[in-house]
Amino acid sequence: AHGTSLSQSAAAAGFKEGNGTTLNFVDLCSCFGNTTMATVYGMSYDAIRENWSDEEKCRTINAARRIPVNVTGIDISMPALDYGVGAGLYDEAICTNLNERGSADFAQVEQVMGDADILLSTAALVYLDLETIEIIIEAFANGGGSGKKEGYILVNFLNPFALEKADDTKKILLKHLEFVGSRATRHRRMSELEQRNYPGEEWSLLELWVLKRRSA
Repeated sequence: AHGTSLSQSAAAAGFKEGNGTTLNFVDLCSCFGNTTMATVYGMSYDAIRENWSDEEKCRTINAARRIPVNVTGIDISMPALDYGVGAGLYDEAICTNLNERGSADFAQVEQVMGDADILLSTAALVYLDLETIEIIIEAFANGGGSGKKEGYILVNFLNPFALEKADDTKKILLKHLEFVGSRATRHRRMSELEQRNYPGEEWSLLELWVLKRRSA
């Protein structure tokens, strides 16, 4: 565990302990935190690039959190998590291989999922075993026990890659959660090799899904 429930950047933005509700925000397979920069800090693509433009700049985040949140980063890379904590992106960090479900760290991940108000997982679920996804999503879905609290998930899928795995993952999400909405947008032009492997496809599409906990 690292830091306090109120981050320095949230305090700089004017939030105070006890002023409103501090939400538990979890970035699953967070790596170095670019998606947290975009969602929690509201940073654009260009702003994130600028933040990474040299070794000195990247030591801090040149933005303030838009909402009072306690951010937990979960990833297999300790250097990535150490960076995120040091830069102030993450208040808490769990370093674990999520496909090793018998570990003490995985049990901690399940607890964090149950306590989460917002779960973010971008371009990451494809790397996890379906059994892992099932346990993590069920733990989030059951957050708050019989008196379930409101909670939302943002995930994305990259088409046309690993479509069968994506379909199986969507089934798990819909089994445990209520679908809110989705959107697809162009992500990048596919390479020549990718176009040969996927005839008739020119662009990869980013498909975003938002889901929420079902009411008790």
